[in-house]
Amino acid sequence: MISPRRVVITGLGLITPLGRDVDSFWQSLMSGKSAVRPLRAIDPTHIASRIAAEIPDFDAMGYVEKTQRRSLKMMARPIQLAVAAAQAAIDQGKVDKTKLDPTRFGVEFGAGLIASELPELTDAAAVSVNCRPATIDLVKWGEHGLGVIQPLWMLKYLPNMPACHISILHNAQGPNNSITESDAASLLALGEADRIIRRDAADFFLVGGCESKVNPLSMVRLSLFANLSRRNDEPEKACRPFDRGRDGSVVGEGSTVLVVEELEHAKRRGAEILAELVGFGAAFDRKLDGKGLARACRAALAQANITADDLDHVNAHGLGGLKEDTWEAAGLAEVVGTRVPVFAAKGYLGNLGAASGSTELAMSFLALVKGVLPATINHEDPDPACPIAVHTGDPREVRKPYALKVGFTPMGQCAAVVIRRWQ
Repeated sequence: MISPRRVVITGLGLITPLGRDVDSFWQSLMSGKSAVRPLRAIDPTHIASRIAAEIPDFDAMGYVEKTQRRSLKMMARPIQLAVAAAQAAIDQGKVDKTKLDPTRFGVEFGAGLIASELPELTDAAAVSVNCRPATIDLVKWGEHGLGVIQPLWMLKYLPNMPACHISILHNAQGPNNSITESDAASLLALGEADRIIRRDAADFFLVGGCESKVNPLSMVRLSLFANLSRRNDEPEKACRPFDRGRDGSVVGEGSTVLVVEELEHAKRRGAEILAELVGFGAAFDRKLDGKGLARACRAALAQANITADDLDHVNAHGLGGLKEDTWEAAGLAEVVGTRVPVFAAKGYLGNLGAASGSTELAMSFLALVKGVLPATINHEDPDPACPIAVHTGDPREVRKPYALKVGFTPMGQCAAVVIRRWQ
């Protein structure tokens, strides 16, 4: 049965390399300049990819009440980013929490693997190593190493902690879920919130994702095992979605949180509506050939009751990877051909992992609100293996009220969301 309940987006909290509020974020997009720079947070001398899109001088203290600041000590950087973005969304959406029913107020959040800060493990490692040869002695680890680790160490790094802390800080007693499908996580979290609201199990959600891999452990791991760009001398041009010269993705960090609520609930509290969520689809691309992504897109379009010809643009995942961009383009081409402009955001801010979906979706609904779509940057030599119409050059006028956002994981989980400009 089709639910009569409608779902809208009424607030936006941004903690990103492009800006920490709507105005600065949008101005950075319209300037066409990338936030990717040489790494500053760590010494990158001995790793292959020495660039990232970082958030300089971030301090979560300004986003929580004084009585809550002690809790920040139990949050790794990605969780602090999430807590800050959630508060920014509450503020931007002009939400009076005292007028919300806490039992109908939920949190859906995407998160990935949160790497430990190395100083917290060094003492344990030091007493667990056999020097010649240099190996970890598991007996020493059990007898001596575990005892010098802080008892609450793990609570700083569990991927469900963003949703937990946000719920505690805002008294959200409704549905609470953590989605851990890496780059697709925040779009899948949005789809879950949409379904819960439509079946009348909640009225109001904070939905988003967070990620920061700008730390020694993650950067070494990614440099060894992931396809990262080595364009260290040209960081602003490193991430090149669907371009023939692309050589890999770029690490970014950030969090974006959306205020998502049922339409009549939003009207009753006098909220400004930014966009309506009208379609969601998910699928698995088993062969990584684009067929699963196409199924997710068709499911989202079907729920929205529109066709590809009704779309103003597609907001692609656009990782900048050789294989990933090829199969994504194949899936998009199957659904929209070359008749719908495709926008790809990662040239601006790298791959924000679990936060990429919500952050990049924000670009699309701001484009619908403001009537202009920013250009894709660093797409200079179209790859014939990617038969889609990538929007480049100058920003273009928004001509239609719908946008499709897609995301996927390296293993093939796919998500697609359709939003509509509020009129």
